[in-house]
Amino acid sequence: MGFIDDAKDTAETAGRKIKDAWEDTADRIGDKIDEKKADAEVKKAEAERDSVHKRNDIKEELRDD
Repeated sequence: MGFIDDAKDTAETAGRKIKDAWEDTADRIGDKIDEKKADAEVKKAEAERDSVHKRNDIKEELRDD
């Protein structure tokens, strides 16, 4: 029975390693998605800021005329 027990332990260990690798991969994918979303939000905020600055510059020019 020692051989069967060793095979069982090896299979369980392999199963745990596969599960852990899958969870790590899923976490990494989730982290990348979060990173891309954050980058997109930053770009949107920067574009909005630039738009407001431009709009304010135009308003200021119109006031000066």
